[in-house]
Amino acid sequence: MSTPTTLVQLMIDAARKAGRKLSRDFGEVGELQVSRKGPADFVSAADTKAEQVLIEELAKVRPGYGFLAEESGVIEGSDKTHRWIIDPLDGTTNFLHAIPHFAISLALEREGEIVAGVVMNPITAETFWAERGKGAFLNTEKRLRVAARRRLDDAVIATGVPFLGKPGHGQFLRELHQVAQRVAGIRRFGSAALDLAYVAAGRFDGFWERDLKPWDMAAGALLITEAGGKITTVDGAPFTSASTTVLAANLELHPLVLERLTAA
Repeated sequence: MSTPTTLVQLMIDAARKAGRKLSRDFGEVGELQVSRKGPADFVSAADTKAEQVLIEELAKVRPGYGFLAEESGVIEGSDKTHRWIIDPLDGTTNFLHAIPHFAISLALEREGEIVAGVVMNPITAETFWAERGKGAFLNTEKRLRVAARRRLDDAVIATGVPFLGKPGHGQFLRELHQVAQRVAGIRRFGSAALDLAYVAAGRFDGFWERDLKPWDMAAGALLITEAGGKITTVDGAPFTSASTTVLAANLELHPLVLERLTAA
């Protein structure tokens, strides 16, 4: 058993409250698929409501902290050393199609460094959490460690595919060709936050994606490092909260995947 610190517990409590609202809305999504009510508008409203809950709950327990949120953007706080980085619904397309694979991603940044992170799937009730220097965990019963596989041909690697309106399709296909022919499998699940959490949990052996935002990766990046993994940009540069690409794996596989991506 591992008991979250007060800070992490506050984050988990806020995520759970927002998650209950998302779960209720998710129950209605399936009905919208056969209607003309506009499911995309419905999901956008669900996204916004969940973010409002997170902001309200976190502002109560840590007044003065700023926010960087997907929907609301930058909200300046009186405390310039702390800010919350929030994605209220990572995996919006899954949510829209009634696929129960999406997450709330919540991280705390202190003086430019991520010090705590929570990734929660409200449907499965899985809560991945980490605090800098204290490890990464799933719920309260399991400490997370990245997988121990050392060979690419044993590895399952996750990725994200550029969707409609995004650039980089050609580059992605070149990268996919380089990686797919060397590994046991490629997975595309549609939530970068959960993909990173799954690498931390040893379910995936690695993950790469381009054109991401800080709220997609902030919590997951801390999960990776606290689970003993390595995280950089896709080009191998040091990962920061301002990075827009990510490559995560264990220490042995990371350079092997990087080599394939560099060859693309």
